[in-house]
Amino acid sequence: MKPRALELDYLVPPRRAPWPGVVVLAASLGLAAWLGDMYMEAGSELARLETAAGLARPERRAAPVAPKEEEIRRAEAVVKSLTLPWAGLIRAIEQAATREVAILQLEPNADTRIVRLTAEAKSREAMFDYLRRLGNAGGVGEVHLVHHQILKEEPQRPLQFSVHASMRPSQ
Repeated sequence: MKPRALELDYLVPPRRAPWPGVVVLAASLGLAAWLGDMYMEAGSELARLETAAGLARPERRAAPVAPKEEEIRRAEAVVKSLTLPWAGLIRAIEQAATREVAILQLEPNADTRIVRLTAEAKSREAMFDYLRRLGNAGGVGEVHLVHHQILKEEPQRPLQFSVHASMRPSQ
C-alpha cells in the first residue's frame, strides 16, 4: 500500500476581527494618560503648598567630610582594638574556667588595655577560686573584684560578679 501524498497548505486562514484588542489598548492608553495628568497635578499642588508654607525643599548637601584628624583618630582606635592580645586573653579565660562559674560578658577596653568580665558563680568559694585561677593564668594580670551581688530572685541564688584585669602582651 502506497502512502497518500501529503498536501501542505501554506496559506493562513483570515483572522478574526482585531477590534476587541484595539478597544482594550485604547482604554488602557486613556487611563494611563489620565493617571499621568493626575500625578502631575498632585506634584504641582504639593510644590505650591510647600512654597506657600515656606517649607521649600532645602538643597541637598553632600555629607560633611570628617577632618583628617578625626579620620586618623578613628583609624588609630581600630588599630588598637586589632592589636589587643586576644589569644592570651582567651587562653587565660579558658585556663581559669570551672564548672561552677559562667562568663556572662567580656568587655575589652583597647585604650586602657583592661578587660571587664561579668560572671556568675554558684558560691562565694567558687568565685574566689576563679579569681585566683584567672590571676595565675598567663594572659592577664592584676585581677581585681569590682562588684559582686547575690541574685535573690533566682532560685539557686547565684553570685554575680564583675572583675577588671589588665591584659598582658602575647608572648
